[in-house]
Amino acid sequence: MGTKTVDEAGIETGAETTNDEDKVNATEAGETAGDTGEKPANEVVSEEEEETAPEETAPEELAPEEAASEGPSGVGQGAGAVVSAGLGVVSLTGSWMGTVAAARETLVGQLQTSSSASVAKQIQAVYGDAWQATALWGGVFALAALLVGVVVLARPAFGAPGRPQAPWIKSAAWAGVALGVVGLLLAVLKYTDVLLGLPSAG
Repeated sequence: MGTKTVDEAGIETGAETTNDEDKVNATEAGETAGDTGEKPANEVVSEEEEETAPEETAPEELAPEEAASEGPSGVGQGAGAVVSAGLGVVSLTGSWMGTVAAARETLVGQLQTSSSASVAKQIQAVYGDAWQATALWGGVFALAALLVGVVVLARPAFGAPGRPQAPWIKSAAWAGVALGVVGLLLAVLKYTDVLLGLPSAG
């Protein structure tokens, strides 16, 4: 029962020889692929997937750009320029505070000046002091317009470099400075009676 015939032994020997040859061929094929630098198909597919996959930008790469985009927007400077121009206009046209101050000085002059006082003194108490009060408040508004305009124009020198000031902000600030200078000059001239002084009582 355990004896093999010549045909069975030959068939088994041939099968084993075939399996050995297949193993040798597979080994040689693997060595040849390693020598030529070729990669298996699964590695090639993974590289193609990496190339076609969308690139994700790291958060740290966007941080410098976001930091550069942040900065003063110019809203405060624009508001300051408009305020400066408005104060300059008020210094020339008058304000309710100046009107109230002038009326108060007129009332005080009428109460403190007797009917027996000289005409020059009555004019000064009733009209001169009131006009000076109006000029004083006009000068206060003019000085405020001048200071605010100068601050707005000088602000870019102390802000973020490379961010120019908007042209309309410069125009409004320069308008406020100019109106402030004119208003301050007129206030000083009126307060000292150089401009529109009191008429002579004689």
